[in-house]
This record gives sequence, C-alpha cells and structure tokens, in this order.
Amino acid sequence: MKRPARHLWLLLPALLVLAVAFLWPVGWLLSRAFTQPRPGLQNFVLLWQHPIYLRVVWNTILISAIATPITVLLGFPVAHAMTHGGPRTRRWLIFLVLVPFWTSLLVRSFATIILLQRHGPVNGTLRALGLIGQPLPLLHNLTGLLAGAVQVLLPFVIFPLYAAMLRIEPSLMQAAMTLGARPVRAFLRVYLPLTLPGLMTGATLVFISTLGYFVTPALLGGPRQLMVAQLIQDEIAQFGNWGVAGALSLVLLAATGALLWLLHRTVGLGAIAR
Repeated sequence: MKRPARHLWLLLPALLVLAVAFLWPVGWLLSRAFTQPRPGLQNFVLLWQHPIYLRVVWNTILISAIATPITVLLGFPVAHAMTHGGPRTRRWLIFLVLVPFWTSLLVRSFATIILLQRHGPVNGTLRALGLIGQPLPLLHNLTGLLAGAVQVLLPFVIFPLYAAMLRIEPSLMQAAMTLGARPVRAFLRVYLPLTLPGLMTGATLVFISTLGYFVTPALLGGPRQLMVAQLIQDEIAQFGNWGVAGALSLVLLAATGALLWLLHRTVGLGAIAR
C-alpha cells in the first residue's frame, strides 16, 4: 500500500504545471462571467439579448460537425494503407503524416492560402483540365476554412485509427468471407466495428480541437464563419469585456460537455473506449 502512495508523488510536478498553466487561468476567465463588470448573471442575459453571440456558438458547433466526418473519411483510407501496406509504404505514410507536426500552424495556413487563391495551383489545375471557366472562390468562406482545418487535423484521426487497426486480427476478415460474406458486408459487420475505438477517439479529438480554432478561421474563413475563439479574442482585445468573454467560454464549454454526453449516451463512447 505504501509503494503506490510513493509513486503518486511523481505526478505532483505535472499536476502543478497543469494547475498553474491551465486550471488557474481558465478558472479565472470563467469566473469573470459572474463577477465583471459587477457580480451577477448580466453577461449571460447580454448573450441572450444579442442573438449574434449564440449564433456564433452555433456556427462553431456546426463547422466542427462538418469538419469531423470529412476528416474521418479522408483519414480512414490512409490509416488502412498504413496498417496493411508493406514496410516501405508504412514508413513513407507515417513520415508524411508526421510532417505537419514539424511545421507551424501559421505556415500551413498561409500555404493553404497560396494553394486556394484565385490564381493558385488548385484553380490553375481545374482550369487547365477544362473543368471550370473562371476561378472558384475557395478562400475566406466555408470551403477555405474546411480545407485548412481538415489538413491540420488529419493526423489526429489517422494515428488513433492506425493504432486500432493494428490490433485487428487479419484472419477475421478472411473467416467472414469464407463463411459467405461479401467484402463490403465483411467490412461493415466485422472490420468497421473493431475500428470504432480509434475512430471515435480521432473524431472526438477533431471535434473538440475545431471548437477552439482561432488561426485557421481568422486566415481562411470569412465573416460568416466567425467562431467563438475569434469572438472571445475580439471581446478582450478590442472592448476589454472580460465578463462577456468568460460567459462565451462557459457557454462553449457547456455545449461541448453536452455534446460529449450525448455521444456517450447514443454511441456508447465510454463502453467503446474501454
């Protein structure tokens, strides 16, 4: 009984860093929602009286809900190729997936701007193939925002899926097809359910990360794609309104918790994670 207690002391430095660098500043900001400019709930009343605030919260959740399935659909084949490809293919794919982690988010966002601008490579290729006559508006709208978000968040889906697929016994698919199941049916009934732990982990990481996005929507999105993180920054930097910023943070935190609870109830996230 004494040895585990001694080992718990090893957690103390990490817990102190977490408390000082995360819990204290976040708790301080959230508390401003009830204390500034005066004690009370007036900041939440203000959010309710001005629908623009709740509209931005809903817009943030909607963008996250759109980006998540796109990222999962693009990441699944890559994780599958990493799992079932040869050693050389696996090494190259892992290298390519890891490269974004070595590059600044700001640099990647500006690179996306170069790719998607009116006379950039994407529009140039589409025009050269004769698919479009005029350049498409791919920047400062939902398309640009999703393109930037998805390419940044893909590794957060690929690696959990890859870890889940590595644990799947290859003979299970062979056994299913031997028993008469077609490849698509075997995939849907055998392989896909076994990847759910990694899939749900990756989807949750993408969804929560998108909720707090600031740099990508600021550079690639437009006025209609305003997200909560941008609004919080504006309230603090431009108006010094810490109370409204704290209220917005609390509303977003509550919405995230409610959606995760709903996911747990409907999909059984807790059971899958175990």
